Amino acid sequence: MALLARLRLRLQSFHHLLRRDHLNFSTSPLSSTSKTRVALSLLKTETNPEKILEICRSASLTPEANIDRIAFSVAIDKLAKSNNFSYIDEFLTELRTSRPDLRTEQFAAHSIVLYGKAGMIDHAIRLFKEYHEKNQNGVVLSSGSVKLLNSLLFSCILAKKYDEVKRVFVNFTKSYSIEPSLDTYNTVIQAFSEGGSSSSCYSVLNEMDKKGVRPNATTFGNLIAGFYKEEKFEDVGKVLKMMEEDYGINAGIDIYNIRVRSLCKLKRSKEAEALLGGCLARGVKPKAVTYRYLIFGYCKEGNLEGAKSLFKSMVNRGCEPDYYCYSTLIYFLSKGRDFESAYRICKESMEKKLVPNFPTLKMLVEGLASSGNVEKAKELIGEIKEKFSKNVDLWNEVEAGLPQ
Repeated sequence: MALLARLRLRLQSFHHLLRRDHLNFSTSPLSSTSKTRVALSLLKTETNPEKILEICRSASLTPEANIDRIAFSVAIDKLAKSNNFSYIDEFLTELRTSRPDLRTEQFAAHSIVLYGKAGMIDHAIRLFKEYHEKNQNGVVLSSGSVKLLNSLLFSCILAKKYDEVKRVFVNFTKSYSIEPSLDTYNTVIQAFSEGGSSSSCYSVLNEMDKKGVRPNATTFGNLIAGFYKEEKFEDVGKVLKMMEEDYGINAGIDIYNIRVRSLCKLKRSKEAEALLGGCLARGVKPKAVTYRYLIFGYCKEGNLEGAKSLFKSMVNRGCEPDYYCYSTLIYFLSKGRDFESAYRICKESMEKKLVPNFPTLKMLVEGLASSGNVEKAKELIGEIKEKFSKNVDLWNEVEAGLPQ
């Protein structure tokens, strides 16, 4: 009984906090994780920049927890999209200077990434320099921080400032005596690949060889994705051969997934499915994400029959569809007015508690009703409301609008 009472109290506190305009998490019995969950719920709907910062301050976020990093990211995204860049700088600077637990290399690295996410590369570079030139926490640095360098390079990628990557890499490794790590090189290769300069990656591989830094599957995966993006298929083959023959790295499922996804992006889904056949022939087991890329590719190309066939073969091969496989297929089948197939797959997904989002389900329900299946539409709404309480009011509105 005591446990139930505590759980009830926490639930009441949660809903009370959701209704409040002004937060004071310190008076709440919630754990740090629960506080962050409340903060995330509030951040999704808040638009006032001052209140966004207040929510983050009240939750005492820390980059050590994954859910806190998500909350930071959501807050920065919202502020950047509303062009409140001064609030971003004010907030991150305040955290670094006012909280002793955040005067760390880890939070400096995280702040650099957040600046990049907001497109504030000049601020990211400023922080990188400040950390080194002010001898953080009084510690004299004999060489620069490779962790911060990697964060800065990734920050440039997030901001799509690909030209800055080369400048930062060349200048800062020299200026701050930083020895690049495997992650450093992988990030540089990712930037060249995403920026349309994949051929420049060969020189990066040469430098890695000279420095004795052995590439891994991520290195080659980034490079392969870049060559596919530029439709340089001969180079894809060259890289695959180099990877396996020169470095002894076999193409595992992650490499196959990159190839499948890249081909589907190029609207070459049939080639991607043929590649899946080669994957199976080599004894490499596909994952749900492999099929997800293919299903999405076929759907985008308008080949719904191909997508349905692939979904069926996926199940027959013992690969369990994930939320995104179900949602993607239900969405495109509904959009293509194949409501019967969408309905059947939707029922299957809901049995596994994998519920598509409201817009997708609404399109299916209204499509069923418009095609003469009003009873199935109402049955589906009833099941959704019974099993999943979220959006009940919205579903009541949808139901009221259905033909009688």
